[in-house]
Amino acid sequence: MSDLNKQHRQAFITAMRGVAHSVCVVTTQGVNGRAGATVSAFSSVSADPPTALICLNSDTRIATDVVSNGFFNINILPEAATGIANRFAGMDDETVQDRFDGIELLDASYPVLKGATLFHCQVQEAITAGTHKVIIGLVLESEQVAERPLMYFNGAYCKVDV
Repeated sequence: MSDLNKQHRQAFITAMRGVAHSVCVVTTQGVNGRAGATVSAFSSVSADPPTALICLNSDTRIATDVVSNGFFNINILPEAATGIANRFAGMDDETVQDRFDGIELLDASYPVLKGATLFHCQVQEAITAGTHKVIIGLVLESEQVAERPLMYFNGAYCKVDV
């Protein structure tokens, strides 16, 4: 990578640290088994029909599992859920074999995290973009639970102050 490309990449990363994101745990269950990961790249796409997208690193198990399983949940974490965010970000992987151990689920058939705002989606399309898969899903069910979402800004968790 040239010095100019390295500078451009670093400028992009620095600028993105200045954008606040809701902290989400993407979960899936199906033929490839159950998996979950913390992500910040989530967005609505359309209300007609209800559609959302997530971005997952192509080299990760969660990206493969979501596409193979055909369904995924976007769990927007409530502001008190930093421990859950850390667990699904892999920070406990050395001490916990299953990221779901000890995590309260509302629905285990398609893992819904208790206290999270939910978007249950069916995979419509997966597009490779750079190092990531952009996965577009038709929202089959949504429910707002968390009044205040956990946010991520400038490399740290933060809270919405309204």
